[in-house]
Amino acid sequence: MSQKQTTLAPFDQRPVVERQTLSASDLDAVIATAAAAQKSWATTPLDARIAIFKKWMAEFESHKDELCAELSQHMGRPLAQCPGEIGGTLQRARHLCKIAPDCLREQPRTDTETPGLRLAIRRVPLGVVAIVSPWNYPYMSTINALATSILSGNSVILKPSPQTPTVAERFQSTFEAAGLPKGLIQAVHLDVAMTAKLAADPRVGFLAFTGSVAGGKALDQAAASGSAFKGVGLELGGKDPAYVRPDADIPYTADQLVDGAMFNAGQSCCAVERIYVHESVYDAFVDEFVRIAKQYKLGDPSQPGTTLGPVISLASAERIRKQVDAALQQGARNLVPADLFPQAKPGTTLVAPTVLVDVDHTMDVMTEETFGPVIGIMKVKSDEEALALMNDSHYGLTASIWTNASDAASLKAFDALADALETGTVYLNRADCLEPALPWTGVKDSGRGISLSTLGYDQVTRAKSIHMRISRS
Repeated sequence: MSQKQTTLAPFDQRPVVERQTLSASDLDAVIATAAAAQKSWATTPLDARIAIFKKWMAEFESHKDELCAELSQHMGRPLAQCPGEIGGTLQRARHLCKIAPDCLREQPRTDTETPGLRLAIRRVPLGVVAIVSPWNYPYMSTINALATSILSGNSVILKPSPQTPTVAERFQSTFEAAGLPKGLIQAVHLDVAMTAKLAADPRVGFLAFTGSVAGGKALDQAAASGSAFKGVGLELGGKDPAYVRPDADIPYTADQLVDGAMFNAGQSCCAVERIYVHESVYDAFVDEFVRIAKQYKLGDPSQPGTTLGPVISLASAERIRKQVDAALQQGARNLVPADLFPQAKPGTTLVAPTVLVDVDHTMDVMTEETFGPVIGIMKVKSDEEALALMNDSHYGLTASIWTNASDAASLKAFDALADALETGTVYLNRADCLEPALPWTGVKDSGRGISLSTLGYDQVTRAKSIHMRISRS
């Protein structure tokens, strides 16, 4: 049964968008349209697909001001920071477009010992791809699978978060304005039951989901319950650690890690959520980190001076405060005085920057995802202790090491740590960022599958072997 979904602006809880969800029959028609449209799109030459995709990039960028205004209002990010998401979306799109020919064109094979054969590998589309996207980085998260799917010859059904419902609609309208045939991208608004129905439908060849661990498990089970085997890509949560070694550049490292922890109010799957600092530089690092964190301007995301906006909902704010309060009751200390951020009151979505010390792994704040502007900092005595603590997690998305990159011994230590870390990405002197040339992937409860890079195309295509005997001699 169709029902109404209402989006509340995080800052003041005003209703800003209403959308009607699809019924079962509506969804069936959408999937049928996608399957039919994909048949002709799959026969469209790759060069023609790329040409439309390039036109889309220009069309999308021409709407950046209105896209940013919607994004800020719907998910609460300071308006001044929203152009970065549009730029990041285009960066990923450009790279995936650039590498498409190498990834998708037929690959002749000459590595055979049998004479008289002509061999090749073709990548063919899976058909209909369903993308269930999040609210926190809705454009950048969606483009990862959307670009590879469309360029590969698939059709796409986009199911956005109810918090950012217009994102999918914007993708559909800008692609169609660029010349993409109708039916190849369809924005749909679905409740939980209909989302599971989409995942289970045998006409859907691949499901890409970004969101919570619980949501990923539910949709994975729904996809497996259908009558057809299909691929499922899951980009889930994180509790991403950082380790500051004795020779790290403290001012630079503190500045980068504050941003990695607090940007987007800490609402990123790869946000820095826990930091381990060598005892020799612990005090200096903590002092600098706190000094920077105190400088944030918390408030209305539409105002030019705001550098930290609200978290996504009242429920999220309450959950974050409960996690912090529990840590304080267990002996943690918050080094950011509450009177610096008087607007961060219970009953609001404004959560102050929070820097906790005297923390350990008996506290949820160091082991369970926070998804807010909160960081715990622990002192360690060695690389070995730091490594053990970083791996002591059921998540494994990213981890960062901060050390002297010009010192051979430090780089050797980094390599040893990188090899031993149980995570999808390891950074040296960076954090909370993606490079589209590298695969984006997680281990443990952070998910499975790959997006971005050349490997991202493998997720939304299948290999077809072409085996020809051209000579009987």
